[in-house]
Amino acid sequence: MKRTLTSFLAVAAALAVACTIGFAQGQQQQPKKKALNFVPADKAIFKEVVRGVSKAVLWGDHDKGPYGAFTKFAPGLDAGMHTHTNDVWIVVLKGAYLYKDDAGEKRVGPGDFIRIPAKHKHWSGGDAKEGALFYEESSGKFDLVTAK
Repeated sequence: MKRTLTSFLAVAAALAVACTIGFAQGQQQQPKKKALNFVPADKAIFKEVVRGVSKAVLWGDHDKGPYGAFTKFAPGLDAGMHTHTNDVWIVVLKGAYLYKDDAGEKRVGPGDFIRIPAKHKHWSGGDAKEGALFYEESSGKFDLVTAK
C-alpha cells in the first residue's frame, strides 16, 4: 500500500510539473496585444527614398519585410519600366497613380485600388499636375528592379 501511494504521488508530482511548464511555455508563445495605430495622412512624416518619391512607413519595415506606407509621387514622376519582387497593393488618396503594362494604361484615381503582382513588368508615375498620394502595402520588402 505504501508503495502504491508513493507511486501515485510521484506521478501526480510529475504531472503537476509538466502542466506548469506547459502553461508557462504557452503564455510565452501568446502574441502580445497590439496597440491601435492611427496616422492621419496630413500628419505623417515623409522621407524621400529616391528623387520624386517619399514615404511615411506606418507599420513594418519596407527595407526588410511586410509593411504599409503612405507614398507620394511628385508631379510628373516617371519611375520607368520595372518589377517588384513582392505583390504591391495600392489605394490612391489624392492625385493619380499612372500605370502601364502590355495590356494598356490605367489612371488610378482617389478611391481606386490596384494590385501589382510580383515580377509583373510595368511602368508607373504621378499625375503631371498633382502627382499622387497613395497607401501602399506589401507582404514582403520593397524593391524596384529596372526592366528592359
